[in-house]
Amino acid sequence: MQNFVFDKLNFLTAGMPLSTGKSSYGRAFEILSELNLDGMEMEFVHGVRMNEDTRNLVKVERENRKLILTAHAPFYVNLNSQEEDKVEASVQRIIETGLAAKDTGAFSITFHAAYYMKQDKEVVYQQVKKCVGEISEFFKKNDINVWIRPETTGKGTQWGDLEEIIRLSKEFDNVLPCIDFSHLHARSVGEYNTYDEFSKILETVGNELGQKALDNFHAHLAGIDYGDKGEKKHLILEESDMNYKDLLKAMKEFQVKGAIVCESPNIEDDTVLLREYYYSL
Repeated sequence: MQNFVFDKLNFLTAGMPLSTGKSSYGRAFEILSELNLDGMEMEFVHGVRMNEDTRNLVKVERENRKLILTAHAPFYVNLNSQEEDKVEASVQRIIETGLAAKDTGAFSITFHAAYYMKQDKEVVYQQVKKCVGEISEFFKKNDINVWIRPETTGKGTQWGDLEEIIRLSKEFDNVLPCIDFSHLHARSVGEYNTYDEFSKILETVGNELGQKALDNFHAHLAGIDYGDKGEKKHLILEESDMNYKDLLKAMKEFQVKGAIVCESPNIEDDTVLLREYYYSL
């Protein structure tokens, strides 16, 4: 379903590099090129506020510089809200993200899908599935050839453990996971942080969803602070216990292609760190 064929793992910043300052996408892309990075994830934190001129600029810059783009839907998404208007608004925000991705040439969008709201996990799964089905159908009818990716989440109160994300991806041919390795580490309160555990994740994704899932990968990574209830906040990689070196070794071993998005607070520095370590292997 995708036009994108990746020949390598690409390293992306989560949003514009910090050194962009108050400049906009044009300068951000210049910085990415100067740093030898592969692209960015457009962060629509409070809403998809991107006018037509900006979309055209981003598209042209992406094409000219041969950069990779992904997009993160706004954080005000809960497909399991108990208020129907909030569910509808959540679906709409994900659709708007998809339209922006189509206009700019991004290959993938991601989002935090839902909260359990103290409900039975299967009930919540069916609700999320219903909403993602609507989004999937809209994308197909409107030629939005962009991967729809619910993200693995960092707290036990949030829908989106690895099993749920993989199960949902089997239901629709334009849905694949966004594997946030830091979230899995925090959600499990310290697990998912060894070479064997990372390999098991990649092996499971490949076995359950096929080679296309490893050839079109979309991952998130950062240092992370966590407690008994899971994720607290993102940290700089070297100031955390996140075992990024073994993760990158596993990704290289499994020949993962696609995009890994760095969400550390020092965005571009840690993205460069990841890229340099990966290419040193």
